[in-house]
Amino acid sequence: MKIIGQAAVTRPVIVPKPRRKVVDVVLWILVVPAAVWAVARLSGSERGPLVQFMAFTPYVAGWSLLPVVLAVAGRRWTTAVVAAIVVVVFAAIVLPRARTGDQGPSAGVALHVMTSNMYAGGADPATVVKLVRENDVAVLAVQEFTPAARKALTDAGLDQLLPYASLADTPDYAGSGVYSRFPVTGAGWKQNLGGFRQAYATIQPPGAAPLLIESAHPLAPSSLTARKGWQTDLANEPEADPNGPPRILLGDFNATLDHASLRALIATGYRDAADATGKGLAATWPYYGQFVLPRVTIDHVLVDKRIGVRETSAHRIPRTDHRALIASLTVPAA
Repeated sequence: MKIIGQAAVTRPVIVPKPRRKVVDVVLWILVVPAAVWAVARLSGSERGPLVQFMAFTPYVAGWSLLPVVLAVAGRRWTTAVVAAIVVVVFAAIVLPRARTGDQGPSAGVALHVMTSNMYAGGADPATVVKLVRENDVAVLAVQEFTPAARKALTDAGLDQLLPYASLADTPDYAGSGVYSRFPVTGAGWKQNLGGFRQAYATIQPPGAAPLLIESAHPLAPSSLTARKGWQTDLANEPEADPNGPPRILLGDFNATLDHASLRALIATGYRDAADATGKGLAATWPYYGQFVLPRVTIDHVLVDKRIGVRETSAHRIPRTDHRALIASLTVPAA
């Protein structure tokens, strides 16, 4: 700085070229992975490890803001523009889940449903029954449902609240069940390629049209072999049928809205209840044990588009790694 008269002249600080190049490289290292991730998400590239990683897209969306801030601070305008485009793409993908969307019809018969993965039957039965009672739940779907869990729920009083059922319990993680306040018809279960059972039944609440209920549990994409089974299981989930009775498909899908396979199922004529009510980012797993993974949204209530969604909420249950999901619905009148 030189003093000329009373005025001070500040000369610009010139960053050495080697240092500028290092900064540029670091910024692009931050930008490129986010950009590739955004492209993979938009294109539905679910192959190999990308299947598992795609579940963490909301976290990557938040992280993508960092290179924008750093690029602007460093006046790297080209990098800043590219990084900003990536942020806009992620915002378009993720933010709609945090605001109310198309909730469907508001006229009809009120119905409260709940889904809970019981973690090989370990979920606290008293909490499950309390949630059913306090939230006026008329339909409960359970996964990882064991004979011991069945007895524990009965002892806790569930049969008094939901006396009808379609149950397919097993001693391991494969069991499934649907409990109902209303009589069930067509009760049964099927087994996925991944080995999990899915109990189903038809119910007809008073004043309402018949409804198909199914407890969903595709295989988790935990390995290369399992990923193929996971994709097949999702592809084999029952599609919405506008010419048949409305269907409610609820459970542990082992997939988030960032998985193309789940979005393809929804596109057959379902709406995701949590997404419709602005709760699409409410995580449901993992909430128990020694898990260190970021929490993600893999439990869903999918409803036929003829069914309206009024509200959803997620609830912690002791001794299970999944939060229960409760949805307040409006189903078609008879």
